[in-house]
Amino acid sequence: MATVTLKGNKIHTSGNLPSKGDKAPDFKLTATDLSTKTLNDFKGHNLVLNIFPSVDTGTCATSVRKFNKEASELQDTKVLCISHDLPFAFSRFCGAEGLDNVVSLSDFKDGSFGKTYGLDFVDGPLEALHSRCIVVINKDGKVVHTEQVPEIVDEPNYQAAIDALS
Repeated sequence: MATVTLKGNKIHTSGNLPSKGDKAPDFKLTATDLSTKTLNDFKGHNLVLNIFPSVDTGTCATSVRKFNKEASELQDTKVLCISHDLPFAFSRFCGAEGLDNVVSLSDFKDGSFGKTYGLDFVDGPLEALHSRCIVVINKDGKVVHTEQVPEIVDEPNYQAAIDALS
């Protein structure tokens, strides 16, 4: 279990992120076209998992915008933006913003991604949503970088995620 804060108040997650060097756990998430996506669907690509509570909050929206910009400059890399938001919310947001360099995926059906990756909140006002995290997976399916942002309203370290791919 990890502890982070929301405006200084402690909240806890269901576990801990995978460790650097671990094989990335598989997942089953829902895309904006309502298809199911798994880790295997992104085989052969580096992956930046941009995980957050909701695209409808300022910091979460900023992270999607920033990674959309960064993703356009990365070779063989996909940025997966993951939350419990409904696929329709992702479609609305990315469509309105003109964001097409990220893949939006939802854990709304059963929450298994958050549990498998140990990052869903188990208490506090954001209970059942995802903690703000970055997980970088290389082409071989190994975790090469993780970050669980200690204060949920803060942005992740974008540069550290990008640097982990070089």
